[in-house]
Amino acid sequence: MSGPKQMTERAERDAANPGSGSQKIAYAMFGLLLITYVVAVGDRFLVSMLATDIRGALNLSIPNMFALTTMFTLGLGIGGLPAAALIQRYSRKAVLLTGLILLSVATLAFTEATGFWTMFVFIVLQGVGMSFTATSMFALSTSYFSANRVAALGLVNLSFGLGSLFGHWIIGELRTALGSWEAPMLIFGFIGIGFAILIAIMVRPWFSEVKPAAKHVVDSGGADTLKNHNSILLSIMSALYGMVVYGFLGTYPSYMREVLELSAADVGGVMLWFGVGGLTSYYGGKLGDKYSQKSVIFICALALAIVTLFLFKTDLSVLIYKVLATLVGVFGAAIVYTNLAGGHVKSLKRSLTGKGSGMFVTSVYGGAALGGYSMGLLVDNWSWEFAGQVQISLLSMIVAFLALGLRTEDMSK
Repeated sequence: MSGPKQMTERAERDAANPGSGSQKIAYAMFGLLLITYVVAVGDRFLVSMLATDIRGALNLSIPNMFALTTMFTLGLGIGGLPAAALIQRYSRKAVLLTGLILLSVATLAFTEATGFWTMFVFIVLQGVGMSFTATSMFALSTSYFSANRVAALGLVNLSFGLGSLFGHWIIGELRTALGSWEAPMLIFGFIGIGFAILIAIMVRPWFSEVKPAAKHVVDSGGADTLKNHNSILLSIMSALYGMVVYGFLGTYPSYMREVLELSAADVGGVMLWFGVGGLTSYYGGKLGDKYSQKSVIFICALALAIVTLFLFKTDLSVLIYKVLATLVGVFGAAIVYTNLAGGHVKSLKRSLTGKGSGMFVTSVYGGAALGGYSMGLLVDNWSWEFAGQVQISLLSMIVAFLALGLRTEDMSK
């Protein structure tokens, strides 16, 4: 059985010889994990896409329903740092499998919800499962592909874009075709369990459990604790960004169904373009490898603030809504999100990638947990347009200017 040193040496040898057989097997295993992540990401949009149906079935108020659309992220926030600690103690694969199973079982349980609190518990458990899954994916990708950490994160986030693209579209089509909000949940839940079984059989420890090479750790910069200037500032920025993107993802489908009066399938047809924009995540990661997180986040968060000013205009064509959703995906999911994640990882030593990714997950999704409820309150007391300007556009601008405070010279190389 291979130990940590042998696994690291094997990863270094494969990196130097991309055409090697084991490298091809590694790519295949990583491909399986990325496909699984696509399904997991699609799963997370079930509640927001079906919010109008769930609200009617459970007789919920607007603030309560919108709180549920983003309460998934409370579980993500709760699970981030524990997932990182479990990765340090056990294995990435074990934590990943635990997350997938919890995510899928919670999704199946949605169909048994009887009111706000039962749905609340199931959604939070689903979020904890996704937190374990996401943290494991971040840690695994940045460890095995250590020479291109932000680009590897970009590939993981590319899967987020694909999951958003196909998830929104498939959920909308299933809801319209099957006439039931429970059916899509059962389908996603059972598929997730199937992928967990495949990973348990096919993914090998020499790929999933690679440790950072010593030559990369020594004198590579970065802090040795989360209590450092960059990590603290990035945590604040990530929390605000979480409120921005989940204010959009959690409530925009309901806006289109209830205000614009689009069908579930048509809403999915708009929201999938958010996923299309997210497909540029790899290049968003490359930007972070080539330039500083400070400049990339500043410019793109400002662009996001400008684009989102037009989201809740009621006199636009469906084509314009698709363009706006695409731009939110590009500037938000592909670039700002990926570089916030990369910034957290680079703020710490290479040996602490698990802690960095865990802090990112906890902060971005901890903030996101408030996104749906706060949007619901703003909509209920003012208007959709005002809510979007305050929570989505203004907070994006604040993230942009906070980025100017990052100290790139203190980050790991």
